[in-house]
Amino acid sequence: MNPLSTVILQLILKRLVIAVPTLLVISIISFALVNAAPGDAFAELTQDPRISAETVERLRAQYGQDRPLLARYGAWLSGAVRGDLGVSLGERLPVTTLIGARLGNTLKLSLTATLLALLIALPLGALAAKSRGSWLDRITSALTLVSISTPRLVLAIIALVFAARTGLFPIGNVRSLNVANNWSAASLLDGLHHLVLPAVVMSLPLIAVYLRQTRNGLLEVLSADFIRTARAKGLREWAVLGKHAARVAAGPLITLLGYAIAALLSGSVIVETVMSWPGIGQLAVNATRTRDIPVLMAVVILAGVMMLLGNLIADVLQLIADPRLREISSTTPLEGARR
Repeated sequence: MNPLSTVILQLILKRLVIAVPTLLVISIISFALVNAAPGDAFAELTQDPRISAETVERLRAQYGQDRPLLARYGAWLSGAVRGDLGVSLGERLPVTTLIGARLGNTLKLSLTATLLALLIALPLGALAAKSRGSWLDRITSALTLVSISTPRLVLAIIALVFAARTGLFPIGNVRSLNVANNWSAASLLDGLHHLVLPAVVMSLPLIAVYLRQTRNGLLEVLSADFIRTARAKGLREWAVLGKHAARVAAGPLITLLGYAIAALLSGSVIVETVMSWPGIGQLAVNATRTRDIPVLMAVVILAGVMMLLGNLIADVLQLIADPRLREISSTTPLEGARR
């Protein structure tokens, strides 16, 4: 096993050891908070005169909502360790079934938005850095400021108004009702048609962040001595940017990508809810409204796993991109300090 693989394996093992107590603490705090609010998933049933108080109490006992807090958490934790996240109090379906049915939609939306942001932000950021002070640099800086300062809620509402006025894009769901859910060309094109507008809305803030980071990172590197040496050797400007400057400036951008993976779920909540995209974010909002604790806990734990996974991926990519980090990681803290 080569040194890089050894360092990456050690990092993964360390993170796995840390992940268990981290997720445990997240689950304890989350369970306490979601149960701190008054009422429960069956509180609304008491407002229906057709449903007796005895029926409501029977439902609470059936789903364990009449037990003390510690007993409920212990039962949930015992099931979660075995892969059983419980039954939704609102849908009366296994939580894993609900999560599985929507997770693919959220990942498809979030990954498409991230890829779209990278494809737009990286070349624009490089162009803005290459032509600092030009009209292109000023325009991209202004658009970046507008995009970052505009909440996703506002962007989603604007997109909905645009779709309703023009009829160019469908509103809601992942495909049309009259299109079969298969791998045919018609189904794929229809799914892409539904995906475009939510993905664009999600990507706009990401484009702004990645573009600004790419531009600022390249500008900082372009003033370094080794870049002046490369230019003195007669290398073309794009070769200097692509082969030398970009590799050094990629570090912070890799970290941002790791954070993007960690925020795949949280970043889609507003877009999915406003634009009626049936994903995990929309499921979490509905579960919050109905006090569906098993679903909320599953979403929180899934978000925690994504956070840990995103940070791990970012660190692994940093080790691959920067050989200096491998040397630091392969030594003890004392040895690293001596160096």
